[in-house]
Amino acid sequence: MGLFIFIFTVFFQILSLPLQFLELVGIYRYYKKFFPYLLFKITDTYNRKMHAHKKDLFSNLSQFSSPGGSLLLLEIGCGNGANFEFYPASCRIICTDPNPNFDKYLDSAFAKNSHLKFDSFVVTPGESLKGIADGSVDVVVCTLVLCSVRNTKAVLKEVRRVLKRGGAFFFMEHVIADPSTWVHAFQHVLQPLWYYFGDGCELTRATWKELEEAEFSELKLRHIQAPLMPLIKPHVIGYAVK
Repeated sequence: MGLFIFIFTVFFQILSLPLQFLELVGIYRYYKKFFPYLLFKITDTYNRKMHAHKKDLFSNLSQFSSPGGSLLLLEIGCGNGANFEFYPASCRIICTDPNPNFDKYLDSAFAKNSHLKFDSFVVTPGESLKGIADGSVDVVVCTLVLCSVRNTKAVLKEVRRVLKRGGAFFFMEHVIADPSTWVHAFQHVLQPLWYYFGDGCELTRATWKELEEAEFSELKLRHIQAPLMPLIKPHVIGYAVK
């Protein structure tokens, strides 16, 4: 299997050379303007297939509310607001994303989810949550984002910084498959092309390892096989408490 992975990975790396060139000369940035539309189109399908998992994951968000009952939630990589329908009523949301082209989709998402309160949209990567004060939010949410950030450890460090003591970080991420499976092999083989079509997404990350090393006081993490295409079936889901 090792030789198979090597040969076909090299093959797909060669196929991705034109995309690497487009990125080098700056043309690839135009895809980033199209990507929000693409994500918008696939969100309904993903949410339908993952509805039960998302509903279960976010069912205890309210237990991390402030003493007065208010809940300030920061979502990293909010995209087009795919998680909004699962948030409790009167939850106030700070949205962050490095791609400014999601703004019109967020407007639409908040219009459809009138039970929520919009705080702000901050264009920033997860590694640098500028403008978010230390210990200021009750909950941080991150779904299908840690697969594409440049530095997972830096993101988790920022999460811990902005969370109040006792606050929680909720996550749902696709990860690398078991090494004994063919899915694991194909994840490596297709990664060079997947990276570009997924706007920096990587199929081969063992994100649970960074979560286990992030020095949260409590971590509730489980591995699941999501009802999705084989390449992104392996997921980790859960929450961590500061």
